[in-house]
Amino acid sequence: MLIQEILTNEELRRSEFPVVRNKIFLAHAGDCPLPHRVAQAVADYAHAAAAGDQESIIYPGILETGRKFASQLLNCQDEEVAFVGPTSLALSLFASGLKFRKGDNILIYHDDYPSNVYPWMALSAQGVEVRLLNTRGLGVIRPIDVIGQVDERTKLVALASCHFVSGYRLDYASIGKTLRDRGILFCLDGIQTLGAFPTTMEHVDMLAADAHKWLLGPCGAGIMYVRKELQPYLNPPVYGWHNVRCPNFVAAEEIAYRSGAKKFEAGTHNLLGLVGLNAAMQMLLELGVDNIARELLRKRSWVIPALQAKGYSVLNAAAPMENATGIVTFFKPGADLPALHQKLLDANIVTSLRMDRAGQRYIRLSPHFYNTDAELQRVMEMV
Repeated sequence: MLIQEILTNEELRRSEFPVVRNKIFLAHAGDCPLPHRVAQAVADYAHAAAAGDQESIIYPGILETGRKFASQLLNCQDEEVAFVGPTSLALSLFASGLKFRKGDNILIYHDDYPSNVYPWMALSAQGVEVRLLNTRGLGVIRPIDVIGQVDERTKLVALASCHFVSGYRLDYASIGKTLRDRGILFCLDGIQTLGAFPTTMEHVDMLAADAHKWLLGPCGAGIMYVRKELQPYLNPPVYGWHNVRCPNFVAAEEIAYRSGAKKFEAGTHNLLGLVGLNAAMQMLLELGVDNIARELLRKRSWVIPALQAKGYSVLNAAAPMENATGIVTFFKPGADLPALHQKLLDANIVTSLRMDRAGQRYIRLSPHFYNTDAELQRVMEMV
């Protein structure tokens, strides 16, 4: 299946993405609707699980397949991939599993999504200095901004691959390479790019990304990545039958973690979620993430001028292509954006209403590859 086939064959599009039958859904940076094949995979598994042991009918194959798909998306090794659920949980495992000394510092961006802020802020209770990154604009994080705010006591930098409001995409590879050369760990919240833009791990130490946005998977079925060389030094504060060795389900005399990323998977997995996640990852790999990225940037290239022609300001409208994404966020001083958001909802057009720290409201459009130009044109007419 090709993206162009989906966009030019309405019957196929409606079959693969049932949401388009009744809605124009432009909120994939929030919570995605499930594609048919993902929903069907979950339903088929749930039906089969009603007839017997719900674990034995797919375990451990479901994990092996999932790690294979995820490692292809991330360009990493299978043993570097874990499934622990929500992004918030994975990031919290990172923050609580690393060892810091009093006086160490870490660098975060205070205006990132709270899931990538609170776990790191909590480290201040251990005497860690939590530094807040200064930027030129909302989510506009340049490599020079990061490198200019670390020093010899910086142990970690935690950022998002793309800002959830402004849509500015991080040059994480350049940042990660420089940080590694200086011996500083780099953690990435990848939820706003994984599935939409290439997000590979050559220069990243840790990543977390739930499936319910651009990956087009179920909620709470996220991917966690930990670089192999780091795994011995990152011990999660969670213990269970799966991540701690217990031959024949008998507790051993000492705690010994299982090898690889399995050490982060404490107990029974979210099998319903993983079934859906696997189906979603298989579809994205079939389509090609590079192809998806090109289509999202093509849509962006005409949506932004169309909004500007109507008098709206668009965040990061002039961002270089390497920093651009499928997120297009707009506003107009004095405009009643909540009313516009509701007007769109009443017309079965789903967008996101967001606000920054200063109280400015925005409407965020986040179409995916299967949204048509005709749908986007309809939105331009409504605004």
